[in-house]
Amino acid sequence: MTRRESDPTGLHRVLDTPAVLPQAAQRLDTTAELWPDEVRIRVERLNLDAASFRQLERTHSTNGVVDGDAVRAAVLDIVATRGKMQNPETGSGGMLVGTVEEVGPESPLGLAVGDRVATLVSLTLTPLVVEDGLAAWDGRGEQVPCDGYAVLFGRSIAAVLPDDLDPALSLSVMDVCGAPALTSRVVGEYVATGRAPTVAVVGGGGKSGSLSLVAARDAGAARTIGVVPHQAEADLLVPTGLADEVTIADARDPIALRDAVEKAGGPADVTVVCVDVPGCEGGAVLATAEGGTVIFFSMATSFSAAALGAEGLAADVRMLVGNGYVPGHAAYALELVRGHDGVRRLFEGRLHG
Repeated sequence: MTRRESDPTGLHRVLDTPAVLPQAAQRLDTTAELWPDEVRIRVERLNLDAASFRQLERTHSTNGVVDGDAVRAAVLDIVATRGKMQNPETGSGGMLVGTVEEVGPESPLGLAVGDRVATLVSLTLTPLVVEDGLAAWDGRGEQVPCDGYAVLFGRSIAAVLPDDLDPALSLSVMDVCGAPALTSRVVGEYVATGRAPTVAVVGGGGKSGSLSLVAARDAGAARTIGVVPHQAEADLLVPTGLADEVTIADARDPIALRDAVEKAGGPADVTVVCVDVPGCEGGAVLATAEGGTVIFFSMATSFSAAALGAEGLAADVRMLVGNGYVPGHAAYALELVRGHDGVRRLFEGRLHG
């Protein structure tokens, strides 16, 4: 069979008919042989995105006890069936760390054999083969030790891992690096008009949430509010000093979220949604001032619910979808971790907890 001509988007790896882009595809070609503009990575660790991992946990739990073997089997089945890690329930995947083992002669990515890298494109569009059955993973954490290979396209993105940070920490940070970068950009737009905004981060104690809090402050926010779901999360976030106010609310309860943000100094000019559960759209809209901005950084978000909910509330808010990419986002997020002990402690606590 004649080999398809390479396309920088990875279209040549799509096995669906009619062809779609790799992220939307049901199956990808995982052939190890490279097209001229591709790069093959020897994978050492996957980082499953939070929404996907939580869904797998919920599905494979009995009386609150997670069956790690069942979670591992589910991930293996997804990868074997689809040629990529894309949870069919959430549509999301994650990212990976590995070492470059071959570079096509026409690759524009600037990588060299032996580079240790983190991919900054989703596993939902990355051809992936697992060769060790995930034997070193117990199915109980988002970071997955793995031996296998993955393929990057001409328009993929990868970053060489820094020498001064634990690779697991770097991977955890790079997995969510789009959130602080876009938060910083939006806050900067307000500041440029002479108006320092109040910023509320829903899920402020999590990875993307804690980075978004520090990014908002560094960009000139007048006030930062961290919203967390329970006291245990508040006890983790308060000592870091990342938020001017920490408030507790179930983000799925729109009235509770609105009231909590208002009592903490809102409504917010900018609301950043970083939680990994569905049903938070209405509360985020209600917590945001007229003319304000809501940034959705959760793969659990229903964008139809957000749009129709805002319409039904007659809410004049701008809604942005965080697509995970802003130029320079990885380097920026790593600098935030290096420069702020509070956010670094949160990340390291989650990694080792």
